[in-house]
Amino acid sequence: MRSRVLCGLAAAVALLATGCGSDGGAKSGDASPAAPAASAAAAAFPVKVTDCAGKETTFDAAPKKIVTSNASSLEMLLQLGAGDKVIGTGFPPGKGTLPAAIADQAAKVPVLGTMVISKEKLLGSGADLYVDTFASVGGMGGGMGTAPTDQEYAAAGIKHVFLHSTACAAMLKGPQQDLAEVEADIKRLGQVTGTSAKADDLVAGMEKKVGAVKTAIAGVPADKRPTYFFFDFDAGTKQPMAVCGKQVANAVITLAGARNVFADCDGDFKPVSWEDVVAKNPDWIQLGVRNKGSEADNTKAFDEAEKFLREFPATKDLKAVQEGHFLRVGSEVTTIAGVRNADTVQQIAHTIHPDLVKDGQ
Repeated sequence: MRSRVLCGLAAAVALLATGCGSDGGAKSGDASPAAPAASAAAAAFPVKVTDCAGKETTFDAAPKKIVTSNASSLEMLLQLGAGDKVIGTGFPPGKGTLPAAIADQAAKVPVLGTMVISKEKLLGSGADLYVDTFASVGGMGGGMGTAPTDQEYAAAGIKHVFLHSTACAAMLKGPQQDLAEVEADIKRLGQVTGTSAKADDLVAGMEKKVGAVKTAIAGVPADKRPTYFFFDFDAGTKQPMAVCGKQVANAVITLAGARNVFADCDGDFKPVSWEDVVAKNPDWIQLGVRNKGSEADNTKAFDEAEKFLREFPATKDLKAVQEGHFLRVGSEVTTIAGVRNADTVQQIAHTIHPDLVKDGQ
């Protein structure tokens, strides 16, 4: 379950555009630069967004109090510049898991649940928006608790939105092979929160990075690109958890110039057997480890994951293991939808195509 929980990433927050552009370099008493910004923001509403089933939610103004389902939702809020509107989160970020530029602000967000926020606490939070990165069908159901109904959300005055690239991933018609779904989420949430300009900047930066990689590896035929296995070490070693074609990681791997060996399994994640992995015999293996909070602890975790693969009878003779083709790239930036997916594309591409993709390209 932990693997599925950490795969989710959504983002939405409230930032009134009048607060966003009021300074703008204007001198004290000069209100004229702020007025066009406020007018533009007002003109941008109403905004309509849909859930995974196509049901619409309308925003007549940017929300003011946001609760996020997990650390991934929180990160995107902060990236959009609307973190000051977040009044609580579930699954809080661990030490060292967020970029330094936003880590301090994230640490100040109240934790409403160390895992899934309880139904009662969520409904009583005072929020007017809940950003959900989990599946819209079931959501907090089953072993994760009982999810509020649409009627209960409405009675509490909370609008409930989903990140399509993660919460709706299993319902996509085909695999995710690019970051279009992630970028669409960022822009959609920028509209909801009144931060469209920032959302556009974030997406433009992602497209520039991914575009450079795409150009660099354009000459490598699709059937000649190396095969790739994402080893989710923290999900357990008894039975591997594969990232399937509809998971964000499949898009990251594909854009980096590799072929996910489990791209053809349906959905986003699926338990497989070690026999399945051996049959695929991947060229490269990513050691998918959660950020442990420090460089030393991360190195230790990566060492343990590599040691397992080198010593486990079923995997010690795999091509990637024999050739030492391991990538030490964190799980969060690979399986969670967000701005940093583009950085991960660059990192993977540089490792598997070093002659074509230079470091930082």
